[in-house]
Amino acid sequence: MRYYVTADVHGYYSILRQALVASGFWGDEEPHKLIILGDLFDRGTEACQMQDFVLELMEKDQVILIKGNHEDLFEALVTEDHGQPLSHHVHNGTYDTALQLTGYDSAMAGIRRFDFADAAERTPYYKTIIPSMLDYYETARYVFVHGWIPCIYERGQYSFISDWRNADANEWSNARWTNGMDAAQTCLEEKTILCGHWHASYGHAKYEQKGSEFGPDADFSPFHGSGIIALDACTAYSGKINVIVLED
Repeated sequence: MRYYVTADVHGYYSILRQALVASGFWGDEEPHKLIILGDLFDRGTEACQMQDFVLELMEKDQVILIKGNHEDLFEALVTEDHGQPLSHHVHNGTYDTALQLTGYDSAMAGIRRFDFADAAERTPYYKTIIPSMLDYYETARYVFVHGWIPCIYERGQYSFISDWRNADANEWSNARWTNGMDAAQTCLEEKTILCGHWHASYGHAKYEQKGSEFGPDADFSPFHGSGIIALDACTAYSGKINVIVLED
């Protein structure tokens, strides 16, 4: 099977489509699937187009979806906070995604907050896409996650958990916020882990001394380290989405 892998597309449908065209996704006549390593929305303005695209791929069985921390944020906005635009929902873009997907404007969403939350709960994103998402996907040589596999973080240090596959829901939720490039330094997993969540320029700057994180010399291309490939291109800043192609 050939896998096209991307991460943190954040509602930038046009940029994702360009990246997939450049990688040869649609012209590939061999069996292939797209793997998206979480965070489908919450930055760009094309949430509806992205939702339709993902649903189309799901219908064709051409996509594997990994759950990201922004999917957790959307669930919290709908079920725990009942549509209330708390500061973290606004600043992370979750509230804006809910407005895009429901068709509400912010004034009406504020006046009819519970109706707004109900409408967000009825979106295909909430009803169909998020429930189909996995904590991780595994092949013979690779593990695909959002932030990282569950591990222990104490006093600024990461410790590997050999039984990470049996982690509970809370441990996976925490793992979705982990900086995989730092956690990889003490990871003993034999397979290469592909992750998103944290901008790849961090790894290039810190571990390769190659450019800065966000300056004009920043490198947002995939970061390849020992046991890790990090893919988040920080699209809102760089205007790019990374797609790599794997055979496994």
